[in-house]
Amino acid sequence: MHVRKKDLVKVISGDERGKQGVILRVDPEKERALVQGVNLVWKHLRRSAEHPHGARIQKEAMVAVSNLMVVCSNCNKATKVRHEARKAGSGEKYRVRLCRKCGQPVTAEA
Repeated sequence: MHVRKKDLVKVISGDERGKQGVILRVDPEKERALVQGVNLVWKHLRRSAEHPHGARIQKEAMVAVSNLMVVCSNCNKATKVRHEARKAGSGEKYRVRLCRKCGQPVTAEA
């Protein structure tokens, strides 16, 4: 999957096109992600001790991963990512995500 939790992403398709947000959760099986401030829906709550008259809250809904592009932390542009295998100091291999535009490693927001 080209996106991870805490990545800054840009929506490239749909009603929310052009918006940016940080990924809160990823569901790899369904290929969907929850992005902060994107695809807001109304949730109606029934009466409870917390909400004696009921309530109507706004929350984020999942977005298809195919509609998201990672924003590179170096060049600040929405870009595709490529994966490259690199060796760690102890000889173990690990994969690094690289920006297609500037070639620098893509890092998630802290």
